[in-house]
Amino acid sequence: MNDSINVDPAELEKFASLAHHWWDMDSEFKPLHMINPLRLAWINDLASIRDKTVLDVGCGGGILADAMGCNGAAVTGIDLAAKSLRVAQLHALEAGTPNVQYREVAAEALAVEQPSSFDIVTCMEMLEHVPDPASVVRACAQLVKPGGWVFFSTINRNAKAFGLAILGAEYLLNMLPHGTHEYAKFIKPSEMAGFCRQAGLVLEQTKGLEHNPLTGRYWLSNDCSVNYMLATRRPV
Repeated sequence: MNDSINVDPAELEKFASLAHHWWDMDSEFKPLHMINPLRLAWINDLASIRDKTVLDVGCGGGILADAMGCNGAAVTGIDLAAKSLRVAQLHALEAGTPNVQYREVAAEALAVEQPSSFDIVTCMEMLEHVPDPASVVRACAQLVKPGGWVFFSTINRNAKAFGLAILGAEYLLNMLPHGTHEYAKFIKPSEMAGFCRQAGLVLEQTKGLEHNPLTGRYWLSNDCSVNYMLATRRPV
């Protein structure tokens, strides 16, 4: 399979231009650093990552992959943005992060190469950046072992999400570069649930992620109207 099939070159270029900012806590990636402890704790509470083999799909600069490695998981991070991967590898070397490796490969290609190989698969903040998110969901389902967990996060598609995730975050508060997100690529929870069902995954839990721009606080809730996460499992 051609690794470039399910990728938007403009998206790769967008993240390549920002690659050197991945581990700058005051950069465009500050929101990811802020939410990382929340999403890590949620994943760990459900799936207990210590001593598990974990695949992080669309790992970027390795923020989540690095944290999972530090918490006892054997992590493989994959992405198609070569510059981001180099930043992730360099950070792992400098920080001495254990049990983390990175590869430039598409999820679909890795699913052919290593089906049913991982205890846990994560795919966070990535699906709204690819042409065919359902294809990535299918690949994640193929990559996880029977009985294993697959975690996703993305952004809902509605007026509130447009107002907060694009107008607010990108243009009013300048939390993210203009053009980081495209509204048409946002995914409704019902659509995500459909992708998961079609891939043979069972939806176990849905969780919303909220943000107060005045206080800078993030928290998990049951409100999935903007940012949300899904915990799914592959049946045994």
